[in-house]
Amino acid sequence: MKRKLLIGLFAVLLLMGSGAYLGLYVHERFQEKPVIEVYFSPHGGCTEAIVREVEGAKSEILSQSYSFTSKPIAEAFVDKFKQMKNIEAILDKSQKTAHYSSATFLANSKIPTYIDAAHAIAHNKIIIIDRSTVLTGSFNHTDAAEKRNAENLVIIRSKKIAEKYRENWKHHKDHSEVYEPRL
Repeated sequence: MKRKLLIGLFAVLLLMGSGAYLGLYVHERFQEKPVIEVYFSPHGGCTEAIVREVEGAKSEILSQSYSFTSKPIAEAFVDKFKQMKNIEAILDKSQKTAHYSSATFLANSKIPTYIDAAHAIAHNKIIIIDRSTVLTGSFNHTDAAEKRNAENLVIIRSKKIAEKYRENWKHHKDHSEVYEPRL
């Protein structure tokens, strides 16, 4: 199924002939051709794909999440943090008061966790891994996103695109506050 989807996607791109690559116009700074995988929920393996990518990280994980309540994803972050310390998470301000949030779990596990309260909603759903892979899309890092909602996850393997996301992540970290976990 995934292979057929990717083949169809590439066929559409070839037919376009306009130099566009998944809505990203090929410019000299994007000459590297990204490798892209897509997943859909409900029950489309988005959570498993995120956990697999986190488990395979070698040097750095930077995350931005609007809603982060997924136990498997949070546990993958904490397990990976025991091996490599370079993991940080930025969450929406709603995660400070949510009934259940991974903010407390991550912060209590010593993962630097920040709250982006500078926007009406910090609606990003991004994980940047090893400066070369971006996980993005509408997929919230929640159980509901995997089991009940219609959402998508796009995995982009491109150092140049990852660097653009990393620059944006750093911009949001600059105006975020350190999350102090509830006891």
